Amino acid sequence: MIFHGIKGSLKKDYNLAHLTWFKVGGNAQFFFKPDSEDDLINALKQFPDKENIAIIGAGSNMIVRDGGIDGLVIKLARNFTNIKPLDNGNLLVGSGCLNFNLAKFAQVNGIKNFEFLIGIPGSVGGGVAMNAGSYGAEFKDIIRSINVIDFQGNKKNIKLAEIGFGYRSNNLPKNLIVTSVEFKTEKGNSVEIKKIMDQISDARSSTQPITEKTGGSTFANPDGYKAWQLIDEVGMRGFRVGGALMSEKHCNFIINDGSASATDIEELGDLVQQRVFQEKDIALKWEIKRVGKKSVN
Repeated sequence: MIFHGIKGSLKKDYNLAHLTWFKVGGNAQFFFKPDSEDDLINALKQFPDKENIAIIGAGSNMIVRDGGIDGLVIKLARNFTNIKPLDNGNLLVGSGCLNFNLAKFAQVNGIKNFEFLIGIPGSVGGGVAMNAGSYGAEFKDIIRSINVIDFQGNKKNIKLAEIGFGYRSNNLPKNLIVTSVEFKTEKGNSVEIKKIMDQISDARSSTQPITEKTGGSTFANPDGYKAWQLIDEVGMRGFRVGGALMSEKHCNFIINDGSASATDIEELGDLVQQRVFQEKDIALKWEIKRVGKKSVN
C-alpha cells in the first residue's frame, strides 16, 4: 500500500505499546499522524479497507491487544490540539487536546463547568467517544456540536441532540473521526474554579492509582451499583493474572506491574466479569476499549 501526497507521519509495522497508558500491545500495520484535516481526508480516500481503520487518542482508556491492529491506525496529534475562542463565546477545541489542558485553559480564562475534566485522563476526542464523566458531570453537559470526518473522507457537523449520548456511550456511527468539538461556555470566577479543580485532583490522587500503569476505570457502573464495590465484594481486589492485578487502592482499576501483556490484562478483566456475574448475577460492561488481535499467530 502506497499513499500519495501524504504530508503527515506515516509508518509501517509500528509498535503501539508506548502510546497507551498500560504500555502493552502489538504493532499497527500502518500508523498515520495527519498534518491537517485535508491530509487526513487524503489518506482516508486512498485507504481501501474501510473496515480496518482505528483511532488512538491519548491511549488512557485502551488496550491494544498483543497481536496488533491490521489496517490503518490514526492518531490526531499536534495540529489537532488547538483551543480557539469563537465569536459566539464558545470554544472550538481539537479532538487531540488533552482534557487536563482544556480544564486549565477554562480555569485561567474564568470559564466554569469544565472543572470535572481535570479528573479525566485522555483527550477530547476520547471523551466524546465514551461521554466521559466524573464528579457529577459528563461531556454531554458542555458540548454544543462536533465536527467529524467519515472513513470516506466527508466532513460533517453534528449537533448535540444528534449525538445520542448515554452513560459512557453515544449513538454515532463507528465510521466517524471526531476532529474538533464546539463547547458551550459560561463565565465563572477563576479562583473558585481552581478551588474545585484542586478538590477533584486531591480526591483522585487519594483514591485512584494514578501513578501506576493503568487504564482508568475498567468497568462502567451498572444501574444502582458501584463497579468497584461489586468487585470488592466478590473478593477480586488485588487478584492477579500474570503481571496484571486489580488495584488494592481502587479495585475497578487494573494495574500493569511492568511485566503484564495485553492478554494478561484482558484475561483478568474477563475473570472479574465472570466472578461478579456468577456471584451477583450482575453483568459488568467494559469501559476500557479493547482493539486489535488477541494473538500474534
